[in-house]
Amino acid sequence: MKRYLAIDIGASSGRGMLATLENGKIVMEEIHRFPNHPQQDERGFLYWDVDALFNEIVTALKKAKEQDKAPDYIGIDTWGVDYVLLDENGERMGLCHSYRDPLRHRHEQVHETIPFEALYSRTGIQFQPFNTIYQLYADKESGKLDKASAMLMLPDYLNYRLTGLCHQEYCNATTTGLVNAVTHDWDKELIDKLGYPRKLFGTLSQPGEAVGPLSRKIRLQVGFNATVVLPATHDTASAVLAVPLEPGEAYISSGTWSLLGMESPLPHLEESSRALNYSNEGSLQHSFRVQKNIMGLWMIQEVRHEFEDRYSFAEIVDLAKKSVAKDLVDCNDVRFLSPKSMRGEIEKAVGRELKIEDISHIVYASLAETYRKSLEELETLTGKKFPALHITGGGGKNEFLNELTAKAINRPVIVGPIEGTAIGNVLMQMIYSGEIASLEQGRRIIKDSFGCKEVLP
Repeated sequence: MKRYLAIDIGASSGRGMLATLENGKIVMEEIHRFPNHPQQDERGFLYWDVDALFNEIVTALKKAKEQDKAPDYIGIDTWGVDYVLLDENGERMGLCHSYRDPLRHRHEQVHETIPFEALYSRTGIQFQPFNTIYQLYADKESGKLDKASAMLMLPDYLNYRLTGLCHQEYCNATTTGLVNAVTHDWDKELIDKLGYPRKLFGTLSQPGEAVGPLSRKIRLQVGFNATVVLPATHDTASAVLAVPLEPGEAYISSGTWSLLGMESPLPHLEESSRALNYSNEGSLQHSFRVQKNIMGLWMIQEVRHEFEDRYSFAEIVDLAKKSVAKDLVDCNDVRFLSPKSMRGEIEKAVGRELKIEDISHIVYASLAETYRKSLEELETLTGKKFPALHITGGGGKNEFLNELTAKAINRPVIVGPIEGTAIGNVLMQMIYSGEIASLEQGRRIIKDSFGCKEVLP
Protein backbone atom coordinates (compact mmCIF):
# COMPACT_ATOMS: atom_id res chain seq x y z
CA MET A 1 0.00 0.00 0.00
CA LYS A 2 1.39 3.38 -1.02
CA ARG A 3 1.45 6.18 1.53
CA TYR A 4 1.33 9.90 0.81
CA LEU A 5 2.15 12.84 3.07
CA ALA A 6 0.61 16.25 2.40
CA ILE A 7 2.41 19.11 4.13
CA ASP A 8 -0.14 21.93 4.10
CA ILE A 9 1.10 25.22 5.55
CA GLY A 10 -1.21 28.20 5.90
CA ALA A 11 -0.62 31.69 7.20
CA SER A 12 -1.85 30.74 10.69
CA SER A 13 -1.06 27.02 11.01
CA GLY A 14 0.38 23.99 9.26
CA ARG A 15 -0.12 20.24 9.42
CA GLY A 16 1.04 16.95 8.05
CA MET A 17 -1.70 14.68 6.67
CA LEU A 18 -1.02 11.06 5.79
CA ALA A 19 -3.15 9.47 3.11
CA THR A 20 -3.76 6.09 1.51
CA LEU A 21 -6.12 4.85 -1.19
CA GLU A 22 -8.14 1.97 0.27
CA ASN A 23 -11.06 0.20 -1.45
CA GLY A 24 -11.44 3.06 -3.89
CA LYS A 25 -11.55 5.76 -1.20
CA ILE A 26 -8.96 8.22 0.10
CA VAL A 27 -8.29 7.83 3.82
CA MET A 28 -6.67 10.82 5.58
CA GLU A 29 -4.99 10.99 8.97
CA GLU A 30 -3.43 14.02 10.66
CA ILE A 31 -0.06 13.18 12.21
CA HIS A 32 1.31 16.61 13.04
CA ARG A 33 0.00 20.15 13.51
CA PHE A 34 1.88 23.33 14.33
CA PRO A 35 1.24 27.09 14.61
CA ASN A 36 2.51 29.66 12.14
CA HIS A 37 2.43 33.44 12.16
CA PRO A 38 4.61 36.30 10.93
CA GLN A 39 7.54 37.41 13.08
CA GLN A 40 8.89 40.96 13.35
CA ASP A 41 12.57 41.84 13.33
CA GLU A 42 14.32 44.77 15.01
CA ARG A 43 13.81 46.96 11.92
CA GLY A 44 10.06 46.37 11.91
CA PHE A 45 9.98 43.96 8.95
CA LEU A 46 7.46 41.11 9.07
CA TYR A 47 8.85 37.73 8.05
CA TRP A 48 8.21 33.99 8.17
CA ASP A 49 10.46 31.79 10.28
CA VAL A 50 11.21 29.37 7.45
CA ASP A 51 13.77 27.45 9.50
CA ALA A 52 11.09 26.71 12.10
CA LEU A 53 8.65 25.70 9.34
CA PHE A 54 11.19 23.34 7.84
CA ASN A 55 11.89 21.82 11.25
CA GLU A 56 8.15 21.14 11.59
CA ILE A 57 8.20 19.34 8.24
CA VAL A 58 11.08 17.16 9.44
CA THR A 59 9.14 16.50 12.65
CA ALA A 60 6.15 15.32 10.59
CA LEU A 61 8.40 12.94 8.65
CA LYS A 62 9.88 11.58 11.87
CA LYS A 63 6.43 11.06 13.39
CA ALA A 64 5.34 9.11 10.34
CA LYS A 65 8.39 6.88 10.65
CA GLU A 66 7.84 6.37 14.39
CA GLN A 67 4.29 5.19 13.65
CA ASP A 68 5.61 2.78 11.01
CA LYS A 69 3.83 4.85 8.36
CA ALA A 70 6.74 6.36 6.44
CA PRO A 71 5.36 7.93 3.25
CA ASP A 72 6.44 6.91 -0.23
CA TYR A 73 5.59 10.37 -1.56
CA ILE A 74 5.61 13.88 -0.07
CA GLY A 75 3.99 17.10 -1.34
CA ILE A 76 4.17 20.63 0.09
CA ASP A 77 1.75 23.52 -0.42
CA THR A 78 1.68 27.00 1.12
CA TRP A 79 0.10 30.37 0.37
CA GLY A 80 1.33 32.27 -2.69
CA VAL A 81 3.32 35.45 -3.30
CA ASP A 82 6.14 35.04 -0.74
CA TYR A 83 9.58 33.82 -1.78
CA VAL A 84 13.22 33.23 -0.86
CA LEU A 85 16.36 34.37 -2.70
CA LEU A 86 19.41 32.11 -2.90
CA ASP A 87 23.00 33.31 -3.23
CA GLU A 88 25.64 31.82 -5.54
CA ASN A 89 26.33 29.09 -2.97
CA GLY A 90 22.68 28.05 -2.77
CA GLU A 91 22.21 29.60 0.68
CA ARG A 92 19.19 31.67 1.65
CA MET A 93 19.76 35.41 1.48
CA GLY A 94 18.19 37.04 4.53
CA LEU A 95 14.54 36.83 5.46
CA CYS A 96 11.51 35.32 3.81
CA HIS A 97 9.40 38.46 4.10
CA SER A 98 5.67 38.33 4.79
CA TYR A 99 3.27 39.69 2.21
CA ARG A 100 1.45 41.54 5.00
CA ASP A 101 4.45 43.83 5.52
CA PRO A 102 3.62 47.29 4.07
CA LEU A 103 7.32 48.22 4.25
CA ARG A 104 7.86 45.93 1.24
CA HIS A 105 5.06 47.14 -1.04
CA ARG A 106 6.41 48.96 -4.12
CA HIS A 107 3.41 49.03 -6.45
CA GLU A 108 3.70 52.76 -7.09
CA GLN A 109 7.30 52.41 -8.27
CA VAL A 110 6.48 49.42 -10.48
CA HIS A 111 3.48 51.17 -12.01
CA GLU A 112 5.65 54.15 -12.93
CA THR A 113 7.56 51.77 -15.21
CA ILE A 114 4.63 49.57 -16.27
CA PRO A 115 1.08 50.83 -15.66
CA PHE A 116 -1.17 48.28 -14.02
CA GLU A 117 -3.43 48.14 -17.09
CA ALA A 118 -0.45 46.92 -19.13
CA LEU A 119 0.53 44.41 -16.44
CA TYR A 120 -2.96 42.98 -16.27
CA SER A 121 -3.28 42.62 -20.04
CA ARG A 122 -0.24 40.33 -19.97
CA THR A 123 -0.51 38.42 -16.68
CA GLY A 124 -4.19 38.65 -15.73
CA ILE A 125 -3.26 38.88 -12.03
CA GLN A 126 -5.43 41.14 -9.89
CA PHE A 127 -3.89 44.06 -8.06
CA GLN A 128 -2.77 43.35 -4.54
CA PRO A 129 -0.12 45.68 -3.04
CA PHE A 130 1.83 42.65 -1.78
CA ASN A 131 2.17 40.76 -5.07
CA THR A 132 5.65 39.34 -5.63
CA ILE A 133 6.30 41.69 -8.54
CA TYR A 134 6.14 44.59 -6.09
CA GLN A 135 8.10 42.91 -3.30
CA LEU A 136 10.94 42.14 -5.71
CA TYR A 137 11.29 45.84 -6.42
CA ALA A 138 12.19 46.40 -2.78
CA ASP A 139 14.97 43.82 -3.18
CA LYS A 140 16.12 45.57 -6.34
CA GLU A 141 16.32 48.89 -4.49
CA SER A 142 18.44 47.33 -1.75
CA GLY A 143 20.80 45.69 -4.25
CA LYS A 144 19.84 42.23 -3.02
CA LEU A 145 18.68 41.03 -6.45
CA ASP A 146 22.09 41.66 -7.99
CA LYS A 147 23.64 39.14 -5.59
CA ALA A 148 20.95 36.46 -5.99
CA SER A 149 21.29 33.36 -8.14
CA ALA A 150 17.73 32.03 -7.80
CA MET A 151 14.25 32.94 -6.57
CA LEU A 152 12.12 30.20 -5.07
CA MET A 153 8.54 30.56 -3.93
CA LEU A 154 8.14 29.33 -0.36
CA PRO A 155 7.05 25.73 -1.15
CA ASP A 156 9.77 25.51 -3.83
CA TYR A 157 12.29 26.54 -1.18
CA LEU A 158 11.04 23.95 1.29
CA ASN A 159 11.28 21.31 -1.46
CA TYR A 160 14.85 22.50 -2.07
CA ARG A 161 15.63 22.02 1.61
CA LEU A 162 14.29 18.44 1.42
CA THR A 163 15.99 17.42 -1.83
CA GLY A 164 18.72 19.90 -2.74
CA LEU A 165 16.93 20.41 -6.09
CA CYS A 166 15.45 23.68 -7.40
CA HIS A 167 12.06 23.56 -9.13
CA GLN A 168 9.65 26.44 -9.80
CA GLU A 169 6.05 25.22 -9.82
CA TYR A 170 3.67 26.86 -12.30
CA CYS A 171 0.56 27.48 -10.15
CA ASN A 172 2.40 29.30 -7.40
CA ALA A 173 4.58 31.14 -9.93
CA THR A 174 1.49 32.77 -11.43
CA THR A 175 0.83 34.53 -8.11
CA THR A 176 4.01 36.56 -8.67
CA GLY A 177 2.38 38.69 -11.36
CA LEU A 178 5.30 37.85 -13.66
CA VAL A 179 3.95 34.87 -15.64
CA ASN A 180 2.41 35.62 -19.03
CA ALA A 181 -1.17 34.30 -19.19
CA VAL A 182 -0.88 33.47 -22.90
CA THR A 183 2.54 31.80 -23.04
CA HIS A 184 2.28 30.24 -19.54
CA ASP A 185 5.92 31.18 -18.98
CA TRP A 186 7.81 33.95 -17.23
CA ASP A 187 7.19 37.24 -19.05
CA LYS A 188 10.77 38.12 -19.90
CA GLU A 189 9.78 41.50 -21.34
CA LEU A 190 8.22 42.59 -18.04
CA ILE A 191 11.17 41.17 -16.13
CA ASP A 192 13.63 43.09 -18.30
CA LYS A 193 11.68 46.36 -18.06
CA LEU A 194 11.74 46.14 -14.27
CA GLY A 195 15.43 45.33 -14.19
CA TYR A 196 15.03 41.95 -12.52
CA PRO A 197 17.79 39.44 -13.41
CA ARG A 198 16.52 36.80 -15.85
CA LYS A 199 18.60 34.12 -14.14
CA LEU A 200 16.16 34.16 -11.20
CA PHE A 201 13.37 32.78 -13.37
CA GLY A 202 13.91 29.22 -14.55
CA THR A 203 11.85 26.49 -16.19
CA LEU A 204 8.34 26.16 -14.77
CA SER A 205 7.18 22.69 -13.66
CA GLN A 206 3.61 21.38 -13.65
CA PRO A 207 1.75 19.83 -10.71
CA GLY A 208 2.19 16.08 -10.78
CA GLU A 209 5.89 16.20 -11.64
CA ALA A 210 8.57 14.86 -9.31
CA VAL A 211 11.12 17.10 -7.61
CA GLY A 212 13.26 14.14 -6.59
CA PRO A 213 14.26 11.90 -3.67
CA LEU A 214 15.10 13.15 -0.20
CA SER A 215 18.70 14.29 0.12
CA ARG A 216 21.14 12.05 1.95
CA LYS A 217 21.19 14.47 4.88
CA ILE A 218 17.40 14.33 5.29
CA ARG A 219 17.30 10.55 4.81
CA LEU A 220 19.71 10.16 7.71
CA GLN A 221 17.61 12.51 9.86
CA VAL A 222 14.24 10.86 9.28
CA GLY A 223 15.30 7.26 8.66
CA PHE A 224 13.74 6.62 5.24
CA ASN A 225 13.64 7.81 1.65
CA ALA A 226 10.67 9.16 -0.31
CA THR A 227 9.94 10.98 -3.55
CA VAL A 228 9.00 14.65 -3.26
CA VAL A 229 6.23 15.42 -5.75
CA LEU A 230 4.86 18.77 -6.85
CA PRO A 231 1.19 19.22 -6.02
CA ALA A 232 -0.34 22.51 -7.04
CA THR A 233 1.93 24.18 -4.49
CA HIS A 234 -0.34 27.22 -4.05
CA ASP A 235 -2.81 26.13 -1.37
CA THR A 236 -5.85 27.55 -3.14
CA ALA A 237 -4.93 25.76 -6.35
CA SER A 238 -4.71 22.47 -4.43
CA ALA A 239 -8.02 23.15 -2.66
CA VAL A 240 -9.90 23.81 -5.90
CA LEU A 241 -8.57 20.60 -7.47
CA ALA A 242 -10.24 18.72 -4.61
CA VAL A 243 -13.69 20.24 -5.18
CA PRO A 244 -16.05 17.92 -7.11
CA LEU A 245 -16.89 20.65 -9.61
CA GLU A 246 -18.85 20.16 -12.79
CA PRO A 247 -17.77 22.33 -15.74
CA GLY A 248 -18.79 25.95 -15.21
CA GLU A 249 -19.55 25.73 -11.48
CA ALA A 250 -18.33 28.32 -8.98
CA TYR A 251 -16.38 27.79 -5.76
CA ILE A 252 -15.06 29.46 -2.63
CA SER A 253 -11.88 28.26 -0.98
CA SER A 254 -12.59 29.52 2.52
CA GLY A 255 -9.88 30.05 5.11
CA THR A 256 -7.64 32.92 6.18
CA TRP A 257 -8.43 34.23 2.70
CA SER A 258 -11.60 33.49 0.77
CA LEU A 259 -11.08 32.90 -2.94
CA LEU A 260 -14.22 32.94 -5.07
CA GLY A 261 -14.10 31.93 -8.70
CA MET A 262 -14.44 29.31 -11.43
CA GLU A 263 -12.17 27.13 -13.54
CA SER A 264 -11.53 28.20 -17.11
CA PRO A 265 -9.37 26.89 -19.96
CA LEU A 266 -8.62 30.49 -20.99
CA PRO A 267 -7.84 33.65 -19.03
CA HIS A 268 -10.05 36.72 -18.84
CA LEU A 269 -7.74 39.61 -19.72
CA GLU A 270 -10.37 42.09 -20.85
CA GLU A 271 -10.89 45.52 -19.32
CA SER A 272 -14.09 44.45 -17.53
CA SER A 273 -12.17 41.71 -15.71
CA ARG A 274 -9.46 44.15 -14.65
CA ALA A 275 -12.06 46.69 -13.49
CA LEU A 276 -13.72 44.03 -11.33
CA ASN A 277 -10.28 43.05 -9.97
CA TYR A 278 -10.59 39.39 -10.91
CA SER A 279 -7.43 37.31 -11.09
CA ASN A 280 -6.35 34.56 -13.49
CA GLU A 281 -4.20 32.21 -11.44
CA GLY A 282 -2.64 29.05 -12.79
CA SER A 283 -4.10 25.57 -12.45
CA LEU A 284 -3.46 22.11 -13.83
CA GLN A 285 -2.28 21.79 -17.45
CA HIS A 286 -2.07 25.56 -17.94
CA SER A 287 -5.75 26.15 -17.17
CA PHE A 288 -6.89 29.00 -14.93
CA ARG A 289 -8.80 29.83 -11.81
CA VAL A 290 -10.66 33.04 -12.59
CA GLN A 291 -11.17 34.28 -9.05
CA LYS A 292 -11.21 37.15 -6.61
CA ASN A 293 -9.29 37.38 -3.34
CA ILE A 294 -11.55 38.26 -0.41
CA MET A 295 -10.12 39.04 3.02
CA GLY A 296 -11.67 35.95 4.63
CA LEU A 297 -11.52 34.60 8.17
CA TRP A 298 -8.30 36.52 8.86
CA MET A 299 -10.55 39.20 10.33
CA ILE A 300 -12.07 36.81 12.88
CA GLN A 301 -8.68 35.27 13.66
CA GLU A 302 -7.29 38.71 14.52
CA VAL A 303 -10.34 39.67 16.58
CA ARG A 304 -10.01 36.43 18.54
CA HIS A 305 -6.36 37.23 19.31
CA GLU A 306 -7.36 40.67 20.59
CA PHE A 307 -9.69 38.97 23.06
CA GLU A 308 -6.66 36.93 24.21
CA ASP A 309 -7.94 33.76 22.48
CA ARG A 310 -10.30 33.12 25.38
CA TYR A 311 -13.09 32.17 22.99
CA SER A 312 -12.96 29.18 20.68
CA PHE A 313 -14.08 29.75 17.09
CA ALA A 314 -17.23 27.74 17.87
CA GLU A 315 -17.98 30.02 20.83
CA ILE A 316 -17.46 33.09 18.64
CA VAL A 317 -20.02 31.73 16.18
CA ASP A 318 -22.52 31.14 19.01
CA LEU A 319 -22.00 34.71 20.19
CA ALA A 320 -22.46 36.07 16.65
CA LYS A 321 -25.79 34.27 16.34
CA LYS A 322 -27.11 36.25 19.32
CA SER A 323 -26.19 39.63 17.86
CA VAL A 324 -28.77 41.89 16.27
CA ALA A 325 -26.17 44.12 14.61
CA LYS A 326 -27.10 45.13 11.07
CA ASP A 327 -23.84 46.84 10.11
CA LEU A 328 -21.68 45.75 7.19
CA VAL A 329 -18.07 46.60 6.30
CA ASP A 330 -16.06 46.26 3.10
CA CYS A 331 -14.01 43.14 3.81
CA ASN A 332 -11.62 43.99 0.97
CA ASP A 333 -10.76 47.44 2.32
CA VAL A 334 -6.97 47.65 2.69
CA ARG A 335 -7.50 48.89 6.26
CA PHE A 336 -8.21 45.27 7.26
CA LEU A 337 -5.09 43.80 5.64
CA SER A 338 -2.70 44.22 8.56
CA PRO A 339 -4.09 46.68 11.11
CA LYS A 340 -2.62 47.26 14.55
CA SER A 341 -6.09 46.51 15.89
CA MET A 342 -8.67 44.64 13.83
CA ARG A 343 -11.30 45.36 16.46
CA GLY A 344 -10.41 49.04 16.31
CA GLU A 345 -10.64 49.19 12.52
CA ILE A 346 -14.05 47.51 12.49
CA GLU A 347 -15.29 49.90 15.16
CA LYS A 348 -14.00 52.87 13.17
CA ALA A 349 -15.71 51.54 10.06
CA VAL A 350 -19.13 51.36 11.77
CA GLY A 351 -18.63 54.41 13.98
CA ARG A 352 -19.09 52.96 17.47
CA GLU A 353 -17.67 50.60 20.07
CA LEU A 354 -18.72 46.98 19.73
CA LYS A 355 -18.98 43.83 21.80
CA ILE A 356 -17.40 40.65 20.48
CA GLU A 357 -20.76 39.20 19.47
CA ASP A 358 -21.48 42.26 17.32
CA ILE A 359 -17.99 42.36 15.80
CA SER A 360 -18.26 38.68 14.89
CA HIS A 361 -21.72 39.04 13.38
CA ILE A 362 -20.58 42.03 11.34
CA VAL A 363 -17.59 40.09 9.96
CA TYR A 364 -19.63 37.01 9.02
CA ALA A 365 -22.47 39.01 7.51
CA SER A 366 -20.03 41.21 5.62
CA LEU A 367 -18.25 38.17 4.21
CA ALA A 368 -21.55 36.71 3.01
CA GLU A 369 -22.44 40.02 1.36
CA THR A 370 -19.00 40.20 -0.28
CA TYR A 371 -19.49 36.67 -1.60
CA ARG A 372 -22.82 37.73 -3.11
CA LYS A 373 -21.34 40.75 -4.85
CA SER A 374 -18.34 38.81 -6.12
CA LEU A 375 -20.50 35.97 -7.47
CA GLU A 376 -22.70 38.44 -9.32
CA GLU A 377 -19.61 40.14 -10.73
CA LEU A 378 -18.33 36.78 -11.95
CA GLU A 379 -21.65 36.14 -13.65
CA THR A 380 -21.46 39.54 -15.34
CA LEU A 381 -17.89 38.87 -16.43
CA THR A 382 -18.49 35.37 -17.83
CA GLY A 383 -22.11 35.57 -18.94
CA LYS A 384 -22.84 32.46 -16.87
CA LYS A 385 -25.49 31.86 -14.23
CA PHE A 386 -24.18 29.75 -11.37
CA PRO A 387 -26.90 27.54 -9.87
CA ALA A 388 -24.95 26.90 -6.65
CA LEU A 389 -21.72 27.77 -4.87
CA HIS A 390 -19.24 25.13 -3.68
CA ILE A 391 -17.30 25.86 -0.47
CA THR A 392 -14.14 24.02 0.50
CA GLY A 393 -11.57 24.64 3.21
CA GLY A 394 -11.70 25.13 6.96
CA GLY A 395 -14.21 27.95 6.65
CA GLY A 396 -16.71 25.38 5.46
CA LYS A 397 -17.00 24.14 9.05
CA ASN A 398 -18.67 27.44 9.96
CA GLU A 399 -22.31 26.50 9.50
CA PHE A 400 -23.50 29.99 10.45
CA LEU A 401 -21.40 31.59 7.70
CA ASN A 402 -22.62 28.95 5.24
CA GLU A 403 -26.23 29.78 6.12
CA LEU A 404 -25.63 33.53 5.78
CA THR A 405 -23.96 32.91 2.43
CA ALA A 406 -26.82 30.77 1.09
CA LYS A 407 -29.30 33.49 2.08
CA ALA A 408 -27.17 36.26 0.60
CA ILE A 409 -26.73 34.57 -2.79
CA ASN A 410 -30.26 33.06 -2.72
CA ARG A 411 -29.12 29.70 -4.01
CA PRO A 412 -27.71 26.50 -2.51
CA VAL A 413 -24.27 26.29 -0.97
CA ILE A 414 -22.54 22.91 -1.37
CA VAL A 415 -19.98 22.36 1.39
CA GLY A 416 -17.06 19.96 1.08
CA PRO A 417 -14.53 18.62 1.26
CA ILE A 418 -13.42 20.56 4.34
CA GLU A 419 -9.79 19.44 4.10
CA GLY A 420 -9.68 20.48 0.46
CA THR A 421 -6.11 21.73 0.32
CA ALA A 422 -4.52 18.62 1.82
CA ILE A 423 -6.78 16.38 -0.29
CA GLY A 424 -5.90 18.24 -3.49
CA ASN A 425 -2.24 17.97 -2.54
CA VAL A 426 -2.56 14.20 -2.09
CA LEU A 427 -4.57 13.89 -5.32
CA MET A 428 -1.64 15.11 -7.44
CA GLN A 429 0.73 12.76 -5.62
CA MET A 430 -1.62 9.86 -6.39
CA ILE A 431 -1.81 10.87 -10.03
CA TYR A 432 2.00 10.92 -10.14
CA SER A 433 2.22 7.45 -8.56
CA GLY A 434 -0.36 6.04 -10.98
CA GLU A 435 -2.98 5.07 -8.37
CA ILE A 436 -5.35 7.67 -9.83
CA ALA A 437 -5.46 8.16 -13.59
CA SER A 438 -6.82 11.71 -13.93
CA LEU A 439 -8.26 14.75 -12.22
CA GLU A 440 -11.77 13.70 -13.26
CA GLN A 441 -11.39 10.26 -11.69
CA GLY A 442 -9.80 11.82 -8.62
CA ARG A 443 -12.73 14.17 -8.09
CA ARG A 444 -15.17 11.28 -8.27
CA ILE A 445 -13.11 9.40 -5.68
CA ILE A 446 -12.97 12.50 -3.46
CA LYS A 447 -16.75 12.92 -3.60
CA ASP A 448 -17.24 9.24 -2.69
CA SER A 449 -14.63 9.49 0.07
CA PHE A 450 -15.70 12.67 1.85
CA GLY A 451 -19.17 13.62 0.62
CA CYS A 452 -20.73 17.06 0.45
CA LYS A 453 -23.45 18.87 2.40
CA GLU A 454 -26.05 21.11 0.78
CA VAL A 455 -27.19 24.26 2.59
CA LEU A 456 -30.37 25.80 1.17
CA PRO A 457 -31.18 29.55 1.31
